[in-house]
This record gives sequence, structure tokens and C-alpha cells, in this order.
Amino acid sequence: MDVVASQPGAFATPEISKYEDDAPRPCVRHSRAFGTTVTLALARPERIDSAQKLLAGELDAIDRACSRFRADSEIWRLYTSGGTWVPVSPLLFELVATALGVAERTGGAVDPTVGDVLEAIGYDRDFAQVESLATELSFDPRPAPGWWRVELDASACSVRVPPGVRLDLGASAKALAADLAVRHVASVAGCGALVGIGGDVSVSGDPPAGGWPVGISVDSSTPVEAVGQVVSVFSGGLASSSTAVRSWRRGHRLLHHIVDPFTGDVASSHWRLVSVAAGSCVDANASSTAAIVWGERAVPRLEALEVPARLVRHDDAVFTTCGWPSDAQAWTSPPEFTAR
Repeated sequence: MDVVASQPGAFATPEISKYEDDAPRPCVRHSRAFGTTVTLALARPERIDSAQKLLAGELDAIDRACSRFRADSEIWRLYTSGGTWVPVSPLLFELVATALGVAERTGGAVDPTVGDVLEAIGYDRDFAQVESLATELSFDPRPAPGWWRVELDASACSVRVPPGVRLDLGASAKALAADLAVRHVASVAGCGALVGIGGDVSVSGDPPAGGWPVGISVDSSTPVEAVGQVVSVFSGGLASSSTAVRSWRRGHRLLHHIVDPFTGDVASSHWRLVSVAAGSCVDANASSTAAIVWGERAVPRLEALEVPARLVRHDDAVFTTCGWPSDAQAWTSPPEFTAR
């Protein structure tokens, strides 16, 4: 086994077959949530039904807590609070605190106060309902209000958001959902588990022999035999961010869902896809999303942070950092599923 990363979130390029001949094959199920593909892989196939029900409940709770697309979600109380302190559930408090932590660690490159920008450019409903329109976008970009203006009171489990600021927890919430759900599923099922939500993958418990095979592709719906690379994940999380999916047109502009908080406009499309391995899916997603915002500065920044990553430029040139395996080192057999 040629291990190319030994820190939590390690992945490797195996020199053996995908699974040992006498090892049970993990069971894989696919579903939909948050407008994307959800994958559950479990080392004990006989427990997959109960695990899938548990996963569905976990994801529904997070959607009810922080979806900006449903008026009955808890986060809407923050939108209408007028800048007052609002007592929230422990789950929403954790979601907001996680988003603020990501913003701080990325120097503001991933900022949850971009909700109004996303609304203005047309991402104001589940993505399947977002329309490309012939009319040009009427939009005056301006920097995001700033994550530091959101206040937390842990003792009272309360949040205060300035008037007129709309939070979008999308990126970090999806990653945190994967981290929380996989730990719960693995604990209850008593075996190794993997949860993938679009491009966010988290694993917990003992992995199968050779690790969890994950396909890397721009789109999570890509057939497993057509992915760009296959890596093996043993622990922690892996996240991919892309400007090529969740995109739509307004007039002559091609828009996508990743906002540059410093300009208040969509991030440049310097990178088509950025994939990162880390000790958690939240940390991996923070770096992969920030890399999109950083654009051409992403490679040296990720190297300085010692983050293993694979970056695909708009012209399909591939760059890797800090031990991420080259495409030639990766598995040639298809993965069990695709991460985007």
C-alpha cells in the first residue's frame, strides 16, 4: 500500500485489488436531498435499510433548521428578527457557529453573509427550479456584509444577525451534515460507513480493505466508469467544489453558486473543479470552496496550508498539492460512487 497522506483524512493509492476476495462488499444506496445526490455506503449490508432511514432523518432535521428555500425553516426567524437576539435550537446554533468558523479560517473567502447575493443572481429556490433567462442580470455587486457581524451567545444558545443580512449556510451545512450523519450511522450500525452529499464525503468507523473508493468528477451524477480519478479514503472527509455545475444563464452571463464575498459577485471560473482531503468534511469543504474564490492564487495558498488537493483548471490542466496522487497513480477500476 502506497500511502500518500498519513494525517486524518488520509487517502491512498492501493497496489491491491479493490477488495480482498474474502472481504464482504459494502452495500451502497443512493437517494436525493438538498437538491443533490446522497450516497450511503455501509460495511454491513444487512443494516443498510435502518441506516438509510436514520440518514434521511438526519438530513431532514438539517434542512428544517437552515434551508433558505422554505419559509418554515428555523433560519427564517433570523431573517425577520430585525437584528435582535433569537434563541435557536442547538442544531442551528452549531450550523451557524460552524459557518462562522469556516469564514474565519479561510480569511473570509467562504462567508455565510452572501445570502442576498445569491438571491439577487437568481439562486432563490431549490436549484432544480432555478431558470436560465434571456433577460440580462440587473445587479450591482458589492462586498458581503461580513461574517464578523453575526453574533453568537453560547450560554443562551442564541444568534443575532444584523438587519437586512441573509445567511446562506449551504456549503458548510452540507459538509457538516455529512460529518454528523456518518458518525451517527456508523455508531448505530456498529460498522464502517460513508456518507456522500454531492461533492461532500465523510467516513467513520473501520473502512473496507483498501479504503473507500471515491470517484472524482465535476458532476456527482457522472457514471462511475467515466470519472476523472479514483482515490481511496480511510478517514476524515473529502470535498469537491465546482463552477461547472449548479450554473445557469442570465442573458449573456453564465452564473454559478459560489460567490466571492470580497466582490459580491460570482467567483471567477479559473478552476472547474477543486477536490480536497482533510480531517473532516467541513475542513475539506472550507478549503475546496475557498480555492475557487482564490482563483489562480489557490495552489500556493493550499501548499502553504499543507492541504492535499487536486485542482482542474478551466482548460483541463490538472494541478495537485501536498501528496494528492497523480491521475496515473489512482485506481483504474470504477469506484462505488462519484464525489463532486
